Amino acid sequence: MKSVILVQRNEPRSNESENSDKLFELEELAKSAGYCIVGEITQSKNPDRRYQVGRGKVDELASLVNEYNAEKVIFYNQLSTIQIYNVSETCKCEVIDKFHLILEIFATRATTKRAKLQVELAQLEYELPKAKNIVSLLKQEERPGFMSLGEYEDSYEQDIKNRISRIKNELKTAKKDRESLRKFRHDKGFSLVALAGYTNAGKSTLFNTIVDEDVRVEDMLFTTLSPVTRSLNLGGRHVLLTDTVGFIEDLPHWMIDAFRSTLDEIFLTDVILLVVDVAEDAEKIRKKLATSHEILWNKSEGAPIITVLNKVDAIKSDELNKKLDKIEYLAPNPVFISAKSGYGLDNLKKQINQQVPGWKRTSVSLPMSDDGMAAVSWLFEEGVVHNIDYGDYIEVDLEARDEIIHKAQIYEREIFVD
Repeated sequence: MKSVILVQRNEPRSNESENSDKLFELEELAKSAGYCIVGEITQSKNPDRRYQVGRGKVDELASLVNEYNAEKVIFYNQLSTIQIYNVSETCKCEVIDKFHLILEIFATRATTKRAKLQVELAQLEYELPKAKNIVSLLKQEERPGFMSLGEYEDSYEQDIKNRISRIKNELKTAKKDRESLRKFRHDKGFSLVALAGYTNAGKSTLFNTIVDEDVRVEDMLFTTLSPVTRSLNLGGRHVLLTDTVGFIEDLPHWMIDAFRSTLDEIFLTDVILLVVDVAEDAEKIRKKLATSHEILWNKSEGAPIITVLNKVDAIKSDELNKKLDKIEYLAPNPVFISAKSGYGLDNLKKQINQQVPGWKRTSVSLPMSDDGMAAVSWLFEEGVVHNIDYGDYIEVDLEARDEIIHKAQIYEREIFVD
């Protein structure tokens, strides 16, 4: 396990609680990447153009790196190429920022071809603005390992642009394939439901519990990178539930754009389950909900949002009510659950059933024959049969989407005419 030192520069007069939350997030990210944290340095000052933190802090950092034999330094703040170069020269080890760390985690979690392409695209988008400076710095002093980029070439920047273009074309093709699959699912009568929310809110645990699956769940960030979809039975009606990559604060636009196709699983759904860790501080919950709605606003095509307040078993009821008073305006259709114990899941399923596109209810009369029995079997597969009476005719009390009801009525007429 590689040893690392974390560094965070805070703005002067910034909120101490928020700064503490940011450092905790960086710690969690480092642990998720498999690093051992051996030291931390923070400083409150305006950004230094050469080092991000002050020169004195860099010297202190270098001493700490030497003392603990740290192999890497990770900044919370986004670093310029010159800042990475200068700090790495002083500390004699690799230096990265939070966004490069996130990309490292994504790279280790990517399993599908599409996920790997997304990770590569994000890495290239991250490197492109730095390309000219990287080549210039490498020419000053031969350092093939700088930024983990290997040997440089004068064509480095153009090579990145060409590769970005090829990946985007591949992802466009993949998007068309997914949209065709999504249309096929809708045509077959499946409504689409997506889990959304911040990392570690309990989305994957909820997914496993509600569909009786075994998706990887660990106490670390970004355990879900490639969306996973399974069928969920809502009292005879089946919907497709998708677990998606978690949100995280302060992601730059280029990283969000690179993973747009993953977020499409949320944006193009019929119902969104916005999962919240209700055991967190009320102000933190409020900020996460506000950011989540900002991400989803105008992109989810009016899909209803169910706010899933998870981990209610971790707090007392009076505390829960106080938190709800503070976040109620950001929590549409709230449902209280414990994904771990299963508490509240029946109520959640009812809420989902109420929000998915409605089905109609009708009755169909079929002849008591082989054709009639075949039609009954088909109706059981495509809709919800509430009641069925076998007499001179087969009377079916049916609930289904419009297309199935229309086909059933045509089928009824055709059978009787025949």
